[in-house]
Amino acid sequence: MKSTDEQKRAAAEAAVAEIADGMLIGLGTGTTASFAIQALGRRVAHGLSVRAVATSDRTAAAAAAAGIALVDPADVAALDLCIDGVDEIDPFFRAIKGAGGTMLREKILASAARRMVAIADSSKAVGRLGARPVPVEVLPLAKRFVERGIVAAGGEPQLRLDARGCPWRTDQGNIILDCAFGPIGDPVALAARLAEIPGLLGHGLFVSEVDALYLGTPDAVVRSERGDCAW
Repeated sequence: MKSTDEQKRAAAEAAVAEIADGMLIGLGTGTTASFAIQALGRRVAHGLSVRAVATSDRTAAAAAAAGIALVDPADVAALDLCIDGVDEIDPFFRAIKGAGGTMLREKILASAARRMVAIADSSKAVGRLGARPVPVEVLPLAKRFVERGIVAAGGEPQLRLDARGCPWRTDQGNIILDCAFGPIGDPVALAARLAEIPGLLGHGLFVSEVDALYLGTPDAVVRSERGDCAW
């Protein structure tokens, strides 16, 4: 029986096996994505030639340390493949992301990718989204306005704080509201409503971006494509 970390590692390594020579790859942020970076670094050390775009400064640092060539995100319009973790994912491949605070950059790269692959351990597979809050990245001057919009949409926004008790800042210098909605009946409608709030720069509902899932379980890695019914 595999532990949670073993499940994450196995899922990440299975996804990295999709990467072919010459690809431009998007690399996610978080504990599961870190296993993908390690696995890709080993393949690069054995001769694989790829370039990568990072979803956060800390991912960029980890990728550089692993010997992976990096490209400035500002210079990239399209990617061959993006690999990233999820906080929750439902049977329709709708996901919540953003526990690491990088959902805006993650969504840009996921949308730019010809193929977006999610990697996760079995605890992330849920029947319905909403046990975890939906993070949103907010322009600081719009905080109160965005909070009002979140409440009107049925959510309870909570300002994310750092270890010092100060507002947690994204790599772009913005703040994050973690928004509890409870069980989300219609993630697509909620995603559209959040996107309409001025000052809300990005949200952690990924309703159409994920094309495939490598799910680590206690026994094996289960690979599913969008349209499959995995659980």
